[in-house]
Amino acid sequence: MAASMTAVRSLSDLPSPRALPFLGNALQLDPSRLHLILEEWAKKFGSIFTIGLGPKRVLVCSDTDLLQTALRERPARYRRFSTIESASKEINLNGLVSVEGEGWAPQRRLVMQAMASKTFSAFFPVLRDITGRLHKRWQHSAKTGEVVDVTQELLRFTVDVATALVLGEDSNTIEERGNVIQAHFAEILPGAVKRANAPVPLWRYFKLPSDRRFDRAVAAMHRDIESLIERSRRRMREQPDEKSRNWLEAMLATASLPDSGITEEVIAANVMTLLMASENTMSHSLAWATYFIAQDAGLQSRLHLTAMDALGSSPVCPEFEDIKKLDLFEFVTLEASRFKPVTPMIYLEPVVDVVLGDVALPAGTPLFFILRPSMLDGTHFGRPDEFLPERWSAGHPVQPHQARAYVQFGAGPRVCPGRSLAAVEMRLVLSMLARNFSMELAANLDTIKEVQGFTMMPSSLPVRLEALH
Repeated sequence: MAASMTAVRSLSDLPSPRALPFLGNALQLDPSRLHLILEEWAKKFGSIFTIGLGPKRVLVCSDTDLLQTALRERPARYRRFSTIESASKEINLNGLVSVEGEGWAPQRRLVMQAMASKTFSAFFPVLRDITGRLHKRWQHSAKTGEVVDVTQELLRFTVDVATALVLGEDSNTIEERGNVIQAHFAEILPGAVKRANAPVPLWRYFKLPSDRRFDRAVAAMHRDIESLIERSRRRMREQPDEKSRNWLEAMLATASLPDSGITEEVIAANVMTLLMASENTMSHSLAWATYFIAQDAGLQSRLHLTAMDALGSSPVCPEFEDIKKLDLFEFVTLEASRFKPVTPMIYLEPVVDVVLGDVALPAGTPLFFILRPSMLDGTHFGRPDEFLPERWSAGHPVQPHQARAYVQFGAGPRVCPGRSLAAVEMRLVLSMLARNFSMELAANLDTIKEVQGFTMMPSSLPVRLEALH
């Protein structure tokens, strides 16, 4: 909708749940279930309403057209919620995901150039080998009858992939538990989310034990990254003619160019950002795909036949060219995230006074966009309550199919730069799983809860594997 429309409503004109004086709805909002609470209110109050967070009014919206407007008008008219950037700056983590304003464009170029420094085909042997480790781990679990918590297993896989691509380091958390980087992330991620969502920054005035643990983990992580940067610089000085071997070296090469304007602090922030974003987003996307596969024997059979055709006798996709034969596995992950979005909400705010739809919004108004309602809306996706991976295939056989209502990778200028890599990882892991194992959930569905943190993840995902011969 055009931003120039005449405003007919203000925030005070919109419906809202009952609230307490001074506190608003703050006591009703459990951060780990925030998306679920707002989705329930959307059923009652419609696609656009407000909530109170202390003295602030927050616009909550599930209208995909309004979200697309805001995303495509970044950074001139909208930005990510400002508390996210301020909390990130405080711990020197203001990388591509959180940076706003003039700092965004050079960081976007830095990260995109780093990711383009080696083709996906060049990275493929590393991804294949790490997937092979996961296969061996699951072979052992199937043989011993061990119940596998897929959420944790996939988290280790994505840690190994992220550290290999970003840092060129083999962390091997699949085979060797207790990795230092993973331990840091376990402390940093929930703490960062808590601070970004906090209405009052109490930790700046009084530190709880959890705040001190968080600060120690952040300091340790920065020390590790500084050491990695120094080792990479030394390797580049000693072998100046060799191409960059990983994304860190590619970023250092870009920073060394005249007038690059890229500081070591920017590089460190983006190393942490790439590690955290790729670890959580990918692992939880794969976990939710596994959640649906494990419940559907017919789908498992289809996936097994597709994997057998592409992989043959190999337990893992053998060559990069064979990835093209695994479209169905990517379709499964897309369909899984339509039902279980790892990004259930997007937090924005206008940087100037705007009119969004027919609502006047003063600059700085918090905007909470909830994403799942539009993806389960029959006007956007045909047969919305059915799990139909084929809806994502060429020609979209299930109509309607309005892809603009699917915003898991963002939209507009700040669309996710890692989408293509994510597609390769999805195909690799799920084809290995379907080629070699059948599986079933080892828990009742009602015990597997959605938990919102840095991304939305399963509370646990216990699965029993059986080897296929």
